[in-house]
Amino acid sequence: MADFKVIHKTRYSYDDTVAYCHNMAHMYPLTSPHQDCFRTHVTVNPKPVVSSFRRDYFGNQVFLFSVEDPHRSLEVVVESTVRTHQASGLDLYKSTPWEEIYSLIHESTLDADLLSIEYIQPSSFIAAKDSYSEFARMFFTNGKPVYAAALEMTSYIYQTFQYDPKATSINTPIDQVLNEKKGVCQDFSHLMIAALRSLKIPTRYVSGYLETLPPPGTGKLQGSDATHAWVSVYCPTFGWMDFDPTNGKVITEEYIITAVGRDYADVSPLKGILFGGGKHKLKVEVDVIREQI
Repeated sequence: MADFKVIHKTRYSYDDTVAYCHNMAHMYPLTSPHQDCFRTHVTVNPKPVVSSFRRDYFGNQVFLFSVEDPHRSLEVVVESTVRTHQASGLDLYKSTPWEEIYSLIHESTLDADLLSIEYIQPSSFIAAKDSYSEFARMFFTNGKPVYAAALEMTSYIYQTFQYDPKATSINTPIDQVLNEKKGVCQDFSHLMIAALRSLKIPTRYVSGYLETLPPPGTGKLQGSDATHAWVSVYCPTFGWMDFDPTNGKVITEEYIITAVGRDYADVSPLKGILFGGGKHKLKVEVDVIREQI
């Protein structure tokens, strides 16, 4: 296990005055089998007139707030204390053959199985296409256990695709990512979700943080970490297992989960509606600090 302090700072600077804004933040780490969130504190400047917390449809903790004073900048700082746990050590080859999953969950009466069906359907960023199925079948051969095949795809994306923040944007189509083999964690996660869903395997998008280490002999720079994204694959009896195609591995204790959903649209860290402001600049700083247990 590992204890972390996470500091996530988001600052918008506007060319013109914003009259007021309404916002929704997915920045609160979940408590789940992978982790326990002991404390989360949020500070907003300017101070909101109205703020509240709620659980969204997917079970994520959401912070809603409205700033009604005119402002030229908005800063949101979220500080959390989280303890993560080591992976279960499950033999991936003991998971269910991938071809059996669709019938198993549709014949089941268990809530967990039935709720997973939603993660087979197309969503805002992820359509159903034959090209995704063709890509998936490179790894999901006849009778292969679903987790073992998912890890093979995870490793392939890590080894074959180039991490390039300049190659894509939030709206880059999955087809382009598949063809050009370039992108960032969001792109690789969307591609993997699209591929697995094309085979009727429930797969969801996970957002969170990843502890990073500086090069040997150098100190870690403040604000040098970042938000991260990966995928979670469902198998009856075993439940959800998380895979990170950007780093080619099953997630371990250095991963911290903030939200889950069908794709990025469900879990964007901060989004909202503002009136005024003109053009804006965005600055995000994230620190994932390991603490002594």
